[in-house]
Amino acid sequence: MPFATVCISGEDGAGAAEAAQAAAQALGLRVIDEDIITKAAIEAGVEREVVADVEQSRSKLVRLLESMSGMATLGTGYAVADPAAYGQPASDALRGLIRSVIEDTAATGGVMIVSHAASLALADRPDVLRVLITAPPEVRGERLAGSSDLGGDEALKQIRRSDSNRADYIKRFYDVDSEQATHYDLVINTDRVPPQQAAALIVSAAG
Repeated sequence: MPFATVCISGEDGAGAAEAAQAAAQALGLRVIDEDIITKAAIEAGVEREVVADVEQSRSKLVRLLESMSGMATLGTGYAVADPAAYGQPASDALRGLIRSVIEDTAATGGVMIVSHAASLALADRPDVLRVLITAPPEVRGERLAGSSDLGGDEALKQIRRSDSNRADYIKRFYDVDSEQATHYDLVINTDRVPPQQAAALIVSAAG
């Protein structure tokens, strides 16, 4: 296989998880997702939730301390207290650690990394296949509504919130203002290509 690692990025409701699992099984790759956060937490010596929260648009620490004094504003526009004062590594350090864990994981080969914008972290590696699985917001909203108790309008609102959080994540971690198709080697629209067929395309491209 020319690609030792496959990265799957997907928007909510696009069917990325289904396609990734099927493709990984066909390729004999280990699926890596939450393992990234767990390993980063172990290396940082903090609770897993602390690292996981760094990936959110606003940290729990921020929400807890917003009304307190001694705040400083970061480039994200959020007011945050100095994490070191509360015995936690700074957010920048944890973001760097997450990226480092992604790079170390890819170096082992034989893995499929799902989420964490791993395609951007590994953009310079020629042995990595970078895949984006997408679909129009309306289609993804309909899928979410069909698999939950949400009404159509609320499901679409949730999809749009998720997309906004995704854009915020990419900006904070990789300073990318606008995600482009050229950030990926393969872009699949599951409105036209169902997840199982998407998996077959990934297998073909990776193999």
